[in-house]
Amino acid sequence: MSKVSVTGAKSVMDDVIEAAYDLRVLHLNDYDGHWPGFDNGNPMEGGDDASEKLVTVRSLKSILGVEPEDAGPSRIVTDDTLETELEEIRTEVNELDDRRTEIEDELRSIEERIDALEPFATLGIDLDLLYGYDSLAVQVGEGDPETVELALANLDAATQVFAEDGVVAAFAHTDEDTLQSALVEADFSVLEVPDGEGDPAEYLEELRHEKQSLESNRSTVEGQLEDLRYDVAGFLLAAEEKLNIRAQKAEAPLAFATTDNAFVAEGWLPTGEVETFERAVEESVDGHVHIEELETAAYDRHGHGHTEAEAPETETAGGIEPEQAADGEADDGAADAEEAPAPQEARTDGGTVSMNEHDDPPVVQDNPSVIRPFELLTRAVGRPNYSEFDPTIILFLTFPLMFGFIIGDTGYGLIYTAIGYYIYKNFDSDAFENLGVITIAAGISTTVFGILYGEIFGLHLVAEHLWHGVFHMDHAPIQKGLSPASSYWARAWFVVSVLFGILHLNTAYTLNFIENYSLHGAKEAVFESGSWILALNGLWLFIFSDWFEGPKPNFIYQVFNEGEGAAFELGFAGFPTEVGMVGAAMVLAGMALLAFGPAAHELIEIHVVLAHALSYLRIAAVLLAKAGMAFAVNLLFFGAYETHGEYHYMLAHGPEYVLEHHEEASIIFGGMAHGSPAMLVFGILVLIVGHLVVLILGVTSSGIQSIRLEFFEFFEKFYDGDGKTYSPFGRERVFTRDQ
Repeated sequence: MSKVSVTGAKSVMDDVIEAAYDLRVLHLNDYDGHWPGFDNGNPMEGGDDASEKLVTVRSLKSILGVEPEDAGPSRIVTDDTLETELEEIRTEVNELDDRRTEIEDELRSIEERIDALEPFATLGIDLDLLYGYDSLAVQVGEGDPETVELALANLDAATQVFAEDGVVAAFAHTDEDTLQSALVEADFSVLEVPDGEGDPAEYLEELRHEKQSLESNRSTVEGQLEDLRYDVAGFLLAAEEKLNIRAQKAEAPLAFATTDNAFVAEGWLPTGEVETFERAVEESVDGHVHIEELETAAYDRHGHGHTEAEAPETETAGGIEPEQAADGEADDGAADAEEAPAPQEARTDGGTVSMNEHDDPPVVQDNPSVIRPFELLTRAVGRPNYSEFDPTIILFLTFPLMFGFIIGDTGYGLIYTAIGYYIYKNFDSDAFENLGVITIAAGISTTVFGILYGEIFGLHLVAEHLWHGVFHMDHAPIQKGLSPASSYWARAWFVVSVLFGILHLNTAYTLNFIENYSLHGAKEAVFESGSWILALNGLWLFIFSDWFEGPKPNFIYQVFNEGEGAAFELGFAGFPTEVGMVGAAMVLAGMALLAFGPAAHELIEIHVVLAHALSYLRIAAVLLAKAGMAFAVNLLFFGAYETHGEYHYMLAHGPEYVLEHHEEASIIFGGMAHGSPAMLVFGILVLIVGHLVVLILGVTSSGIQSIRLEFFEFFEKFYDGDGKTYSPFGRERVFTRDQ
């Protein structure tokens, strides 16, 4: 990216804005006000009017429900058409909308009256018989007539109760307060008697007929609005685009540094577009503008190495003081251009003066389409700045891998994939579409690992029918290690998790090394990043060596060895003592580089090469926890037995059959499926709810833990994420055209 400065007289500012807008390549910087004699510019004439009309257009679009697909062909919208047609549409839409609101208010009122009257129609007593007595108290409500009669029995007065379908009318020769007090003891909720006379059913029928009439009127009005929508949608979309363009252009000077007669604008654009930009802008004003490429952004962890900005000298390009330029009047564009201040040339030390002291180049994340959805995860931390490596591709490779490895079940994986597809297809939002793609990727990974583990909803059916039935293998290629006979797999996953962590952390430190090398050279890269690489790898070479073998857990030497306890028979029983000594020396060398380098204060954090690698143990821990939960759910329903240290679910036969045909078997749990019919029904509920819980916790645990490792252990080593989006001034016309 290159930063350019455009300096000219205010008489050509409008033309410069027009040219820059049409090019759509310049990301404008905001002037921060630090130059004496320069102020932020004022909006161009017509901006307020355009903003007001824009509010009107968007309101009309909202009322009519206009969508971009309603546009039709692009069109020319003149100022006269915009003025007259917009007012006509506004008047017609507002009249119809007001009428619809009026009808809806009347409908709400009638519906409330219908709701209030329905209990009285059920009761079947004329409304005028329920109120207006001098010596007779009446209460109508919903409740239990038996409890009402019991409550009235305690009154020293004649009473009568009428009831129909839960609606109760209580009459008593007493006053209202006494009757109400008596009914407090009953199951009774008072209803207010509506005004009216005669049969409430007839009154109710009239109200329902009136409601139907109002609903018909509303449908007519909505039909008129719908017809109007199709008639004016194209105009409203084109008008919105035209007004939005006008408002953006009018507000552009707010980012400029200006005097009374001149302006300075700055911004970033792709380096390859600088020449095109200069030529187009200069042609638009016949050369009466000064354009300079101030700098080209270099790869820099903290920006791009620009010099500290200073206030511009008060001398202008033409030798006139700014006060003179502000007070005088230019004869033509050329004279104005000569009087324009040139603050970017005011430095005498060869540096560059910028109108914004804290200005980093904007960025565009340009990932392949298959990787692009994972930018959603990257931007959860922050957009990469111009100097940083975009870690989205690494997230694309590692996040689904961790998620799928932890859950590792064909059934859950297919459900996650289906959920992701549903999100992708049914939510009209870039964020949700990206989330859907990420979920699909996680689901596919879970399905693949589920096949390798040989599991579907925790059952080993894939292993039985695929790996044993088709490939004649004794078990699936990998196992989770829940049974005693396969427990060595569980230990293996802890070692594998740490090894993955070491690789992940090495990637982060390597990216940090590359950044430091690009900015400061080899020496500082070695001191600041090479030190951590040495310490991390040296420590783990020592741990996996047989030097001081005694205190170390034996299984780290068995996982990749041969024979008992080996999950992967590679013949590796640990590095020799000499390698361990080299590893210890690497740790000391890394610590020395930190101590004598510019980041000596980081020496106190040297323990993170152990702690952060061990943090990846959460992968294996959650893997075993989720597998254990699925095992428990299936155990409760199907039951299981153990033979020779292996667990088997009782899918087809109950405990009696197992004990009869397998003398060495011991029943772990009989299973709800093999109990009474009532227990079977309850067991089905346990099975469904249990697997739903595992499915949900798969997202909240494995998903969160995987993201945590990415964001904290990995990103922390090299990533700031404080970049800003490249947003070029201008927009592509979709609904309008110039001619």
